[in-house]
Amino acid sequence: MASPSPNPRVSYPEAARALLRTSILDAMRELLGERDWSRITLGDVAGRAGVSRQTLYKEFGSRAGLAQAYALRLADQLVDHVEAAIWLNVGDPRAAVRDGLTNFFIDAAEDPLIQSLLTGEVKLDLLRLITLDSEPLVDRAADRLTRTFVESWVRAPVAEAGALARALVRIALSFIPAPPRPDQDVPGELALVLAPFVEQLVAGPQPTAGEQGSGGAADRTR
Repeated sequence: MASPSPNPRVSYPEAARALLRTSILDAMRELLGERDWSRITLGDVAGRAGVSRQTLYKEFGSRAGLAQAYALRLADQLVDHVEAAIWLNVGDPRAAVRDGLTNFFIDAAEDPLIQSLLTGEVKLDLLRLITLDSEPLVDRAADRLTRTFVESWVRAPVAEAGALARALVRIALSFIPAPPRPDQDVPGELALVLAPFVEQLVAGPQPTAGEQGSGGAADRTR
C-alpha cells in the first residue's frame, strides 16, 4: 500500500489562522525555555509573538486554553512519530511501535512545557491537561491514529484500529508526568505487548473450522 497522499489544499483564512496559532505557540515555547510556566503571562506570550493580547484572547480564550493548545500540539507530535515509524517499518509492527514511542519520549523529555511540569512547584493546571482533562488530547491523537491504522499497511478494521489508537495514546500520555527511568526500555516493553495485536490485524481474520473444511472440500472437487 502506498504511503499517504499529501495534505489537501487549505483556504487562505485557514492557512493564516494556522500560521497565527503556530507563531503564538512557538513564542510560548521560547518563553518556557527562559522561565517557568508559573511566571509567564498572556501578555508575555503576545508580546513575544508580535500580536495583541486581544488577538491572543480571541484565539485561545484564556491561559488555560493556551496551555491546552500547546498540549494538543504535543499530542500531534505523538501521532507524527508513530505515523513516521509505521511507514519506515512496513510489515514490522514491533519496530513501528518501539520507534514511534521512543522518538516521542525523547521529544517529550526535551519539551520546555513538560520540563516545567516536572520541576519546581507543583503545577496542577498542567497536570490536569494530561490526566483528568486529557480527553481532548486523547480524542485528537486517537482519531488521527485510527485513520493511520486503517489506511496504512496495517489495514485494521475501524473498531480495532480505534481501540489500539486509544490504548497507545493513553499509555504514552501516562508516562509524561512519570518519565521512564534511563535503565528502562519502556518503548521496547510496550512494543512487546502491543505488537502481537497489530500482527493479528495485519494477518486479517482467520477462517473458522467450518470455512476451512468447506474450502478444503471445494479445493478437492476442482
